[in-house]
Amino acid sequence: MNAGDVALTPLTQADGRTKPRPVILLRQMPPFGDWLVCGGSTQLRHKVAGFDETIDPSHPDFRQSGLKAASLIRLGYLVVLPADQLLGVLGSVASERHERLLRRLGAFLQSERTGST
Repeated sequence: MNAGDVALTPLTQADGRTKPRPVILLRQMPPFGDWLVCGGSTQLRHKVAGFDETIDPSHPDFRQSGLKAASLIRLGYLVVLPADQLLGVLGSVASERHERLLRRLGAFLQSERTGST
């Protein structure tokens, strides 16, 4: 598995049920190689403008992502998961998209650390 891959993992839903959901692998974390991931969702109405990102069939990397429908990449839904909790890779997002997500998340974390909100 590589950064930028779209994988499936069991995640607990708001109703308490667990089901396989897509996640984007952002970065492998030290020291054990766990993955920082962000969630994917078809609930586009939950998009946080300027933070989350949509991917849909009009985007060049949609087909390679393995996603079946237009989806929201939710930077506000972060989880660190052991690699053995990832059920498999569906595809990947473009390296440009992956880097943009990392920059956006880093800028957000930096602004919070310095007290700028």
